[in-house]
Amino acid sequence: MRKIARNIKHLRTIQKWSQEQLAARLDIPRARIGSYEEGRCDPPIDTLVNMSNLFHVAIDAMVKCDLTKLDRHTFAKAGDNRILFPIVVDQDNQDAIEVVTVKASAGYLQGYADPDYIEKLPLMNLPFATQGKLRAFPIMGDSMPPLKPGSYVIGQYVESLSQWRDGTTGIVITKDEGIVYKRIYRKPKKLELHSDNTLYAPYSISMSEVVEVWRFVCSLQTTDQKDEEINLSHIMASMQIMQRDIQGLKKQMS
Repeated sequence: MRKIARNIKHLRTIQKWSQEQLAARLDIPRARIGSYEEGRCDPPIDTLVNMSNLFHVAIDAMVKCDLTKLDRHTFAKAGDNRILFPIVVDQDNQDAIEVVTVKASAGYLQGYADPDYIEKLPLMNLPFATQGKLRAFPIMGDSMPPLKPGSYVIGQYVESLSQWRDGTTGIVITKDEGIVYKRIYRKPKKLELHSDNTLYAPYSISMSEVVEVWRFVCSLQTTDQKDEEINLSHIMASMQIMQRDIQGLKKQMS
């Protein structure tokens, strides 16, 4: 039996619905539910969309993942109708922090809803108590000093941006750019992303392009690069940031 067939039956069973009840909610004949669950045919895209909204499960998760292997409570939601990723727990049944390595980051957009991908990520723990679902992401540029390439940002998963404080730093997963770490400002139907390195201009992305947002919790420095080894762009960025801080202090004093 293919995954989609197993998943439809599994999700229906979780809701304690009969095939007749599910068919009524989808406004299709009961026989179609039977054919889907038996793998005799696949649901068309419009039916998949309706199922996604009804079960609150992402379409890609329904198609690619074996949801029968996972507790439905180990999924985090985004908005009202999407389950984005399985949550891994450690041997003490505590939420583990998955580390998206540089190598694994290339496949994150395809793997964020795939339990097999998530389960293969290395795990870590922090020496202090935290709240929410955490995940570590690599820094791969010089746009957010003092963090250097090779560092990691640990973020807390954000289910809703309604309480987001403008100017807070976070990891944004977008359909086009993948993993980016910026200061985030909310705008109508979009996010405006700012770099601390003023050599990089702010830019906006549509909310429809946003896959996930993770609020900054802490960072991990994994490189022993010496300060004198920093290139000219780092030096210029540091000077600009210092100048900006000095101007801020002058305003406060005045």
